[in-house]
Amino acid sequence: MRKIVAFVIAAACTFPTALAAQVVKFDVLERVPAFAGRSFGEVGPYERITARATIALDPADDRNAVIADIALARRNADGRVEATADVVILRPADPTHGNGTLLLEVPNRGRKLAPQLFDDSAQPGANRAEAADDAGIGFLHRQGFTMVWVGWQADIPSKPGQMALAAPVLKGVTGPVREEFVFDNTTSPARATLTWPAADPANLAVTVRAAWADPRRTPAKLAVRLVDPTTVEITRPEGFDAGALYEVTYTARDPALLGLSFAAVRDVASFLRHDRSSANPLLAGLNPQVNRAIGFGVSQSGRFLRDFLYLGFNEDTEGRVVFDGLMPHIAGTRRMATNLRFGQPGRNPRHPQDPAWQADLFPFTYASLSDPLTGRTDGLLRRCSLNATCPKVMQTDSEHEWWASHASLLVTDLQGNHLDLPDNVRAYMIAGTPHFAGPNDRMHAVPAMALPQNPMHSGAPMRALLSDLDSWIRDGVTPPASRVPMRAQGTLVPAEGAVPSNIPGLPYAARYTTAEFSDQSVLPPKEIGGYPVFVPRADTDGMAIAGVHLLALAVPRATYTGWNPRAAGYGPTAFYPLQGAVLPFAPTEAARKDANDPRPSIEARYADDAAYVAAVKREAARAVAERLLLEEDAARSIEAAKLGTLAKLGQ
Repeated sequence: MRKIVAFVIAAACTFPTALAAQVVKFDVLERVPAFAGRSFGEVGPYERITARATIALDPADDRNAVIADIALARRNADGRVEATADVVILRPADPTHGNGTLLLEVPNRGRKLAPQLFDDSAQPGANRAEAADDAGIGFLHRQGFTMVWVGWQADIPSKPGQMALAAPVLKGVTGPVREEFVFDNTTSPARATLTWPAADPANLAVTVRAAWADPRRTPAKLAVRLVDPTTVEITRPEGFDAGALYEVTYTARDPALLGLSFAAVRDVASFLRHDRSSANPLLAGLNPQVNRAIGFGVSQSGRFLRDFLYLGFNEDTEGRVVFDGLMPHIAGTRRMATNLRFGQPGRNPRHPQDPAWQADLFPFTYASLSDPLTGRTDGLLRRCSLNATCPKVMQTDSEHEWWASHASLLVTDLQGNHLDLPDNVRAYMIAGTPHFAGPNDRMHAVPAMALPQNPMHSGAPMRALLSDLDSWIRDGVTPPASRVPMRAQGTLVPAEGAVPSNIPGLPYAARYTTAEFSDQSVLPPKEIGGYPVFVPRADTDGMAIAGVHLLALAVPRATYTGWNPRAAGYGPTAFYPLQGAVLPFAPTEAARKDANDPRPSIEARYADDAAYVAAVKREAARAVAERLLLEEDAARSIEAAKLGTLAKLGQ
């Protein structure tokens, strides 16, 4: 195996133009064949490059000045603020066989998720890219994408399997921090990890409540103590179940400059696209092997991309567009609590947690709107519109985001009226899906969930949509129209009555995560007001009418939802985080009548297995024609239908 270790490039003497691009050093630590030399059709084998990129930012540059506390950070001899990011690159070993598109995934908590989604890869191999099977079905590789990951999170350590950013720390700076914990067990005492080190144990406090809307309580047996600077132990009182909400407040110290994360992604992407020195590992001849770029992120990193765009980082320091296309996945209308002192980028408030956290601030959608609560006019595209650096945006969400991450605010104004998306934006809801499921998941019971866990994986439509986005950027081919619930179409409705209440075993209670605004400068925050939130309207089977329908939903054998209540004993007035539910149809009409189930049985829907497979073939052809499914995925789904595995109802 060929390996180059510690291939260090000195920026100042090797590539003098790099300073303007902000990357001042690019250290290649390892360069090896990927996937044990596996070849991917006409593209051939891939190479894996592991590196570290050092960026140096001018705090006076308006493009960097937006970074919170950058003026307080220590500077190098040139008066610049430095940070070092982990970088991993997968590229065709023969660069002439690539498709010219750089696909940069922002890691989720330091991990790579794109391989699971697009390639049906399994963890932990998806992070390693060593064995042949680590590439899964090899979709991205057969297409010839050059894949890049850049560590951005400065509040986690860099270690094997976890990419991160080493950023300056503001030593001696202190401030108030608030965190929430749901343990989903009854262990007492219970331990929890703080985002930041506590400065003073005397300022540590805890409250408890059964649900967010309840008043905070401090019963006599509730206590909290500091085990070490970032670990607390909470003694839990009687009378609260496993799903109770514990809120810990403390004075923290030594915040890292988290906002540098956006600059790290911007500058590494720009360097790989444009730098023509020998320092650039993507150089092929006189030019880089990529000429366009797509930014992709899942969940936390999808929210990162929405903030990246909003804060103006799609313009590099030479005024060029960084990403031609952005694909934030399962982000809803949330952003991030990152570009602020003592931010918490790893925190995503979930039902029943704070609906007014910094991740849930206005603006929610791409077009500029006037906010009645703050008096501001703003939108995610506002900054890039001022300098013509707006990308083409394809936002994809599971159905779960429309219940748990107020995704309706993508397509409504702040009074709840229908809102059209800008011409450069498309949005797609993948109906009947949980937040994220693996390619090999199957329906199964979980004690804390009221219903079996939804196993639906979004890989097939996501592969088609990524292809559509690449064609939109490369050839100007207009992608499919947005497929989301909309007020104007009657498919986006108030929660009351959105789902039938007469389906046995489907306990719909009109729950959803609200969108609130509060004053976060005080502890506890002071709630000021809220925004209207709507949910997908369901059909008589209990499944969302609008959106992109997987073939398992288009030709169903069960009801699939994007929500799943918590079970008794686990906070049953709230949703279980990130999950959906499955409720199979009765196999026969007799069983359906015995259960008083209004949903037609399998027997009534399909005369026999051949009729079921024929229905899957028809829907597959329709999805392919609409460019929402690739031919290869249609064939795989038809084969799964023949084997009886398409519905994923096996234990």
